[in-house]
Amino acid sequence: MRTLFAAVLSAVALLFAAALPAQAQTGVPEIEKYFNSIKTLQSRFVQSNPNGSTIQGTLYVRRPGRMRFEYDPPSQLKIVADGFQVTMWDPTTKDFGQWPIGWTAASFLVKDPLSLSGDLRVEKLDRVNGLIEATMSQTKKPQDGKVIVRFAENPMVLRGWTIIDSRGQQVSVALSDMQTGVQLADSLFKNDSGR
Repeated sequence: MRTLFAAVLSAVALLFAAALPAQAQTGVPEIEKYFNSIKTLQSRFVQSNPNGSTIQGTLYVRRPGRMRFEYDPPSQLKIVADGFQVTMWDPTTKDFGQWPIGWTAASFLVKDPLSLSGDLRVEKLDRVNGLIEATMSQTKKPQDGKVIVRFAENPMVLRGWTIIDSRGQQVSVALSDMQTGVQLADSLFKNDSGR
């Protein structure tokens, strides 16, 4: 389980830490403007795992640097960024991990300001059923997998992402009921794992 969530976090980190190449610039200014207009965000999410299981929860973001994935019971898994590092823990399995925030998938959610710059390359930029789908890979390590990021187009809203790792395993996150500009308590972004 730790490997799965570490893969989810590290793969999505690539998402917005980098630029789209010149031939695929459509949508980049709008994506930057959209993210940079958000200071807080709260959303429900459904995560679909490679084994066919799905888990749900609530995502909280306060830029810069703070986010929390809180999974619904019976899962006790939590993933929290406190502005410096990301902590993942599951009291049920006693699974625990910490990473600098820049190494994780959380980076695109919490970087402020977001500036798309050259660490990713876009393999495809499609519009499908009113969504923008950007398929991205690391410029220096394309063999490490891909991320497909989905946005509603009019108006632009992040709808989710799919991570495809180097073995072809996929983890998808779909967002719903998103609210921005909400008040979020400081306690949401504290590591309350007991470590």
